[in-house]
Amino acid sequence: MAAANNQRFGRSCEKLEVIDGQLNLDFIFNEAEALTETLYVVEPAGEDVLPSKKKKQVGKREKDLEGLPVVEIPHMLSEEKLIEIFGVNGWKRLPDEVYKRVKVEPAVYTVEEHHVAVYAGKDNQTIVKADRPKSLLRNSIATPSLVASIYNAKYVNGMPLDRINKEYLRNDIHISKQVLANWVIQCAERYLGIMFDYLHKELLTFRILQADETPVLVTKDGRPANSKSFMWVYRTGKWYKETPIILYEYQKTRKTEHPREFLKNFHGTLVTDAYAVYDSLDQKNPDITFAGCWAHGRRRFTEAVKAIPGDKRESTKDTIAYQALKQIAAIYHLDNKLSELTPDQREQERQLTVKPLVEAFFVWAKDIQQKNSLSKGKTLEGINYCINHEKNLKEFLNDGALPLDNNATEAALRTFCVHKHTWRLIDTIDGAKASAVVYSLTETAKANNLNPFRYLEFLLTELMEHQEDTSQDFLKDLLPWSNQIPEICKIKTKA
Repeated sequence: MAAANNQRFGRSCEKLEVIDGQLNLDFIFNEAEALTETLYVVEPAGEDVLPSKKKKQVGKREKDLEGLPVVEIPHMLSEEKLIEIFGVNGWKRLPDEVYKRVKVEPAVYTVEEHHVAVYAGKDNQTIVKADRPKSLLRNSIATPSLVASIYNAKYVNGMPLDRINKEYLRNDIHISKQVLANWVIQCAERYLGIMFDYLHKELLTFRILQADETPVLVTKDGRPANSKSFMWVYRTGKWYKETPIILYEYQKTRKTEHPREFLKNFHGTLVTDAYAVYDSLDQKNPDITFAGCWAHGRRRFTEAVKAIPGDKRESTKDTIAYQALKQIAAIYHLDNKLSELTPDQREQERQLTVKPLVEAFFVWAKDIQQKNSLSKGKTLEGINYCINHEKNLKEFLNDGALPLDNNATEAALRTFCVHKHTWRLIDTIDGAKASAVVYSLTETAKANNLNPFRYLEFLLTELMEHQEDTSQDFLKDLLPWSNQIPEICKIKTKA
């Protein structure tokens, strides 16, 4: 009950100060050796040991405002005022004092009125019209920038279509919620779906992927009310920082055939939690190796420690859950120090420094399990979880490109999970599939340091121009990391 109440009303953070200067790992080997063996330690500078008051960074404001359009606004004294102060020709002009302020203007909506010239022959009935640009949707006022702004509001900023509709009305733009929904679905199916499929093929070429899923309600899916559907997410491994891909996929169930179908051409290692679906997939697909998530192994111990009443917190450090957390924290502590190394270097260092801690943890956990001294609860669940998935949890030691946990995938799902608390449910299956496509592109754009609105506007414009192309060769120039992406789509600092 304490764990359930804490999960519902307590803090969600799992951070625990277990490394406070003493790891207490004498049963493994000396602490100093554990933290420094084979690692190059840099002596801290004097200012790092005794830091003084933080100095203001020179030029930070100029850098922050770099790239924004500048309008000069002069402030001058009249000649009469100057004569009054200095006398006739009694002054000279010095360099101006310059300061900057940022002005914001609300969204500006412009109607593009296209005039297509029409010509008729004087001697016959031949009529010819001038070329006109292609339309996003036939007989629709929708443009790439308008649809991209709707996608940005809904899938990046989490605004339901009803709120977007009301915001438009406040600006005298009369577009019904039904029309907005129609645009969202049609443009996702007709244009963005092509890019999603192309990214899917790219994703399967990577050697390491990560996966997770979260429930979602879809009202009109042919099943009883409140039936759970699932939004699955797949992403490239944490260390593929140059070309990250994040893809969502909607499915009505949580069955094995969904990841099996999505990953049917994948050969490599998949980082996941211990959901049974992945275990069965591992058995049926010899081309896929599964790596476990240490964050999931740690979670049950964290819940056990959090469940201890406040008046008994002093005895926390004597609990088995706390001892488990302390050992897992040591594993994280050492592995985090290897983050800047290449995969090959990281693998070597893991074998030398991290592996002894991992092996010692499992020896300790099995000893606890064999003693059979734990009653049913979170601590026992944590011990059993780790031992049952020992092989998968040790997999990261054999490959320096594998992350220690699946937190990067959970972070990729965070936007969707936050948004679903706003709009609660999805109305139709078509809407759910369209949402999966757009979330995929916006999250991939953000991971590649692109402005989602600008990137979607660029995609819709280019895909509209290539509607009739039978070849998909042009799509490689639309990938988020392509050199052909306009500068306006790129952001200078990661949000």
